[in-house]
Amino acid sequence: MPKSRARLILSGCVIAAAVALTAPKMRATDVRAVFVIAMENHNWEQPANKFTGGQQQVYQNPHAPYINSLVDGTSTISDQVSYATAYHNALANSDGTGGHIHPSEPNYIWAEAGTNFGVANDNDPYQANGGTHQSSTAHLSTLLTQAGFSWRSYQEDTDLTGTCPNLSNTVRPQNLWTVPITSCHGSFSSGVNEFNNAAQFDYAAKHNPQVFFDDTAGNGDATTNNPMRLQYAPLQQLFTDLTNSSVADYNWITPNQFNDMHTALTGGFGGLTGDDAKIAQGDNFLSQIIPVIMASDAYKNNGVIMLWWDESEPDGVGNKDDFQHTLPFIVISKNARNNVNGKPYASAVNLSHSSFLREMQEIFGVGPLLGDAVNANDLSDLFKPGSLHETPRSR
Repeated sequence: MPKSRARLILSGCVIAAAVALTAPKMRATDVRAVFVIAMENHNWEQPANKFTGGQQQVYQNPHAPYINSLVDGTSTISDQVSYATAYHNALANSDGTGGHIHPSEPNYIWAEAGTNFGVANDNDPYQANGGTHQSSTAHLSTLLTQAGFSWRSYQEDTDLTGTCPNLSNTVRPQNLWTVPITSCHGSFSSGVNEFNNAAQFDYAAKHNPQVFFDDTAGNGDATTNNPMRLQYAPLQQLFTDLTNSSVADYNWITPNQFNDMHTALTGGFGGLTGDDAKIAQGDNFLSQIIPVIMASDAYKNNGVIMLWWDESEPDGVGNKDDFQHTLPFIVISKNARNNVNGKPYASAVNLSHSSFLREMQEIFGVGPLLGDAVNANDLSDLFKPGSLHETPRSR
């Protein structure tokens, strides 16, 4: 990739260029609700240290039995699954000489806007020194709102009783919810995590994409006066909303840093430690939350679940931003591409977070295409031919 183009993308200027130079060909689908579950810091496949050491791959890893059952044809829902084999880090290229979009936070921002606006750290958006919030309104959630679609960010370990770091695992009344602009971790004074039965909690604002934009974060107002506060909800609310059929059109779901494969619990998990535990913790979380979503009317009525990992990682060989290091990306949908020889379809199309963003814009028919989405393949190869059509979706 020419350096000039990379600089444009990294600075966010490509947004204006995309608007000026191209009129995006928008498509819409019959998808009624999108559920994105954001996971962390693991490759799907990597050249070395595949199943040992401090950085292992997810594909065929024995500590991720649920995830691998989805793609190897042994799951009861395999006929609703497809997955990518060539999903790469944003701006990655074949030899690793493209852009390097790391650490986590720039990738979450990218999934929302198609650029990282030059952010290259994990700072909280409104912290006193080095805050990374953006004034731009050129991002997905705002386009959705402008088009009449709803969105919500479900974040584990937010809106809990107490004051950080002294929290109990009890959700506050809704009138006390706030926009979660500040990270918080520690151990509960009472209660344990519903998924891993540990007393540890760890909310990371860096994994909450909408909170980095002034318009969707209410300019960082951390009080109950913030008009955007109910756009964000503790993860526990997701299950209530699924039961009541009150989920949004676009739902971003972030587990805490133990359940998203980012951090191993103190003392390990299921007798495992290190990266074995990280992978097992995330797999355990997904094995519990996905069936609940799939049992809901929101999923049954043409919903789609997307399992999204944030960034590629070094395995000690090559460059983590080359094409040998791929990211997990799995689709669960009744419109997932048909299985091949009894196993879920494996797409070899080159994809990235720009592809994800492009597909979100196409599903909801909102534009203009944002940032690098204008340069990317969409996700249509993961769906049945003809299930993505040209009729604009309306509300």
